[in-house]
Amino acid sequence: MRDATRAAHDAVDAAFGGYDLSKRDDYRRFLVAHARALPAAEQALGALAFARTLPPRAPLLEHDLADLGERMPAPLPFACTDEAGLWGALYVVEGSRLGGVMLARLVGSDLPHRYLAAAHGPGQWRAIREAIDAAGRDASAEWYDALLSGAAATFDLYAQAARLGEPALAPV
Repeated sequence: MRDATRAAHDAVDAAFGGYDLSKRDDYRRFLVAHARALPAAEQALGALAFARTLPPRAPLLEHDLADLGERMPAPLPFACTDEAGLWGALYVVEGSRLGGVMLARLVGSDLPHRYLAAAHGPGQWRAIREAIDAAGRDASAEWYDALLSGAAATFDLYAQAARLGEPALAPV
C-alpha cells in the first residue's frame, strides 16, 4: 500500500506543507482544510465494522477549531462505498494519525492540538494493517484495485480540501 500510494501521499504532503503550524492563522487554515475532508471520510468509514471500533477524530478537530473561534466547514462530498475501497480509505485516514503526531510537535504551545495529538494506542496501527491484510486475504485482483482506488480517492479528498483555500467562516 505504501509504495502504491506514495505519489498521492506526497501530493497531499506538498499541499499542506506550506502551513506554519506555529502561527495561529496558518494553523487555523490547516485545520479548516482538514475539517473539509476528515468528517466525510469518517462518515463513509462508518460502513466498515472494523472502522467503528476506532476512535473518531472529527470531534477533536471540531473542538480545536472552536478554541480558535471557528466552526466546522461543510465537508466535501466523498463517495467511497465498496468494502475494498473503504479499507483503502481506512489506511489513509488512520495512517494520517502517524503524521499528525509528528506535526503536533510543530504546533504553537498556545494553540489547541487535540486533533493532531490523537495518537494510536499501543499496537493499534499494527492491528489496523493486519485487519486490512486479513480483509484482502484470498481476494481478487479487482479487490486490490478497489483497495488502491479507495486510498487514492481519500488522498484526493484531502488534496481537494487543501486546494479550496478558506471560505468566509462565521466566528463561533
